[in-house]
Amino acid sequence: MRPSGRKFDQLREVSIETGFSHHAEGSALIRMGRTEVLCTASVEGKVPGFMRGQGEGWVTAEYGMLPRATHTRGDREAARGKQSGRTQEIQRLIGRSLRAVVDRKLMGEITITLDCDVLNADGGTRCASITGAYVALCLAVKKLREKNVLKVNPVIGQVAAVSCGIYQGVPVLDLDYVEDSAADADANFILTGAGGIIEIQATAEKATFDDAAFAALLALARSGTAQLFAAQSAALQG
Repeated sequence: MRPSGRKFDQLREVSIETGFSHHAEGSALIRMGRTEVLCTASVEGKVPGFMRGQGEGWVTAEYGMLPRATHTRGDREAARGKQSGRTQEIQRLIGRSLRAVVDRKLMGEITITLDCDVLNADGGTRCASITGAYVALCLAVKKLREKNVLKVNPVIGQVAAVSCGIYQGVPVLDLDYVEDSAADADANFILTGAGGIIEIQATAEKATFDDAAFAALLALARSGTAQLFAAQSAALQG
């Protein structure tokens, strides 16, 4: 039995609220169980220096956690004067994941920055960030098209992410903090709506796992992301 009482293949309750931020071109507050992440998309009419003159756009991301998003207070990284290695790794992952479903040649020289701020953390914050950031990105692109800044939709696919792991010897979907901290192995799957794999991060924490276990985790991830794709589509249509 999982600590939450969920079945092995059951997601936490998921909701995506759009338009949460009044000023951003696109925003989504995603809740996956007790994990809550505010994702905002901001548009700038320029690109980084290394991309100027190429006629392509840029999609990037920043990630952060509020001091009391976790059980004990964490220092603000701005107060420390530098980001942790974990923060840098996660925001690069979010950026890569969103760029994988965007044709940047259709953007022109604009930048869309996805800010993912964790309000409450109970496991799976990077996966929730990617899933929510996709919705914020689509909303920003919609606004740009309404203003005739973009002639064609540069978003060419759908992306969502979910964690899976081996808990007490059983492959399970969508780890919360209690499971994640005690898992034999855990993994993050970033998948596209067309069935493509963008990235898989899989680690043996307490015990190694074999091909059959990995196949079981991937099957769970595909089932979970299918539900997340449906939640994203519903939020964008609402």
